[in-house]
Amino acid sequence: MARPLRVEFAGGCYHVINRGNYRRRIFEGKGAAEAFERTLWEAAERYGWALHAYVVMGNHFHLGIELNEPNLSEGMKWLQGTWIRRYNRFRKLVGRPFQGRYKALMVEPGHCFAQVCHYIHLNPVRAGLVKSDHAIDYPWSSLPKFVSKKRPEWLDPATVLGESGGLADTKRGWRKYQEYLEFLATDDVAGKELVARKMSRGWCIGGREFKEHVRQEARERGAELDRMRFEGLEMEALRVEREAYWEETLEQAATLAKIDLDNLPRPKSAVEKCLLASVMKRRTSVTNGWLTKRLGMGQSASASQFSRRWMLEERRAKEVYRIIEKLR
Repeated sequence: MARPLRVEFAGGCYHVINRGNYRRRIFEGKGAAEAFERTLWEAAERYGWALHAYVVMGNHFHLGIELNEPNLSEGMKWLQGTWIRRYNRFRKLVGRPFQGRYKALMVEPGHCFAQVCHYIHLNPVRAGLVKSDHAIDYPWSSLPKFVSKKRPEWLDPATVLGESGGLADTKRGWRKYQEYLEFLATDDVAGKELVARKMSRGWCIGGREFKEHVRQEARERGAELDRMRFEGLEMEALRVEREAYWEETLEQAATLAKIDLDNLPRPKSAVEKCLLASVMKRRTSVTNGWLTKRLGMGQSASASQFSRRWMLEERRAKEVYRIIEKLR
């Protein structure tokens, strides 16, 4: 029986789920949930994902992902494969901890995607791990990370705050959001929208017009490419296409920033290189290896390290986003 096709495109929102094999509680061992969370963070940065919500439970995980590129399949393969290797190596095991291929539901942006994010944040409450007014106390969730002073830049609060009454990204706004989650968890009428069969089943969450739009996207963008991937016909062509896209985007960014790519300064952390690396890491799923080699930034991890430091300064971060807004 053929696997269902993945419909992937930039700007697409997804509810991604997977469980432990035979419903084993694979994330309850020492460091297992922490390791998966760290690997998820690496994947988000590596593939340019915007995470709007996530939770790691005892035997499964939920992710609310928005794509900047059509790379969900590639990113999930890296995320699960990397964590499995680390998990098995640490425990001296062999085999597959997950029950199979992950499940990914397309979600209509806006209210529907926000409902999925609320559902994700309330998983520990439904499981009886924390009380309804203490959802933020569950550690392996995006909720406590949202209010952290060191919130990762790829953790996007826009959906959960904006669709909860236009709350501000402040301490008060997050207190209000926690109160809203408590209301959703305890109110019978509101809770009916957040039941598992609505949030985790089928292929798409959204209205009739949105589902038809997704079907049309699949037809226009050629969802058969996913079928080709499993027959081993696409990966090399995909690599070439992605690298061409990265080069085109880099050239556009350099033009906007008035940087001569053919005459970059020699220092690995030159401001021109850090600016371009920051734009590319936020606009594309460019690999560190390609970027550091193209810009002459030294070791593979240097692109991410220099970019993170660059974005700590507000003036520099604004310049990065100014360029991103003008990219085609």
